Amino acid sequence: MAHEIQIVTEAQLRASLSLDLTCIDVVEKAFRALASGRVVMPPIMSMELAEANGEVDVKTAYIPGFDGFAIKVSPGFFDNPKLGLASLNGLMILFSAKTGLVEAVFLDNGYLTDLRTAAAGAVAARHLAPAEVETAGVMGTGVQARLQMQAAHLVRPFKRVLVWGRDLDKAAACARDLADSLGVEAEAVSDPAALVRDSQLVVTTTPARAPILKADWLHAGLHITAMGSDQAGKGEIDPQAVVRADAYICDSVRQCRVSGELEAALAANLWPQDRELAELGQVVEGMTAGRQSADDITICDLTGTGAQDTAIATHVRALIPSAGTVIQA
Repeated sequence: MAHEIQIVTEAQLRASLSLDLTCIDVVEKAFRALASGRVVMPPIMSMELAEANGEVDVKTAYIPGFDGFAIKVSPGFFDNPKLGLASLNGLMILFSAKTGLVEAVFLDNGYLTDLRTAAAGAVAARHLAPAEVETAGVMGTGVQARLQMQAAHLVRPFKRVLVWGRDLDKAAACARDLADSLGVEAEAVSDPAALVRDSQLVVTTTPARAPILKADWLHAGLHITAMGSDQAGKGEIDPQAVVRADAYICDSVRQCRVSGELEAALAANLWPQDRELAELGQVVEGMTAGRQSADDITICDLTGTGAQDTAIATHVRALIPSAGTVIQA
């Protein structure tokens, strides 16, 4: 018996879904579910294509109570710009949690991933950043640098943003975009230490494989969200900083051990293998402490979870049930 499958393009998704508080709440719900221990979330399937300077990640999760579950395929081919193509693309497939049938295919080219990743950063800021943020800083100059600051501004409406990147011209362009979109003072800076020093909230958004944020730069009242380390070998934060923080919080302990900022700290024997670790969902649910005082230094390590993908995919399906093209399969 044939059934209907909804096919939705990136343009249709962009016209229907944007980064807002509802989107943040949807992703927060996924973190709450993870804290319950009932989510079925297999390890990330990751494949490196060194000859093509590319990588592919596949993520999924089943969340009890959700009507569907998503499987997300996320390729990144970093020489593509030389060919006039985007580095990142991909799609999400939404299946019925009752029948296993395909319900929708979102040809989003990574748009939904961008949104849910930025929303996860906002969840971290909402629960771990100081109550008052005057200045936010972002390290990186790409799409996520812009989205992370837009998301953070929704939950911590800062008045100034600082941008650092290895290419100062790109940092300046990012700062101009943020000034326009957020209506805040924005400045590109050449010294990353100064950015950290002057900020209460810092987000790192790079694919760095060597630390770009040093432990000596930490100061009272600082929150850091690190979201670039999504594969083994990547790392943006000095491992000593992870150890020195008053609270180090993972999105997924299992993932952070092998592909987050924790990986390097464990490899250097700076973090005991048996030391207890907390997850963001547990902080959201009040099961474990996050920031306990205004002077605390907190770090949230976001590797990206399949639960976030299922949450955003089921949300967009409910939001636009008749958008796109419907085919019989």
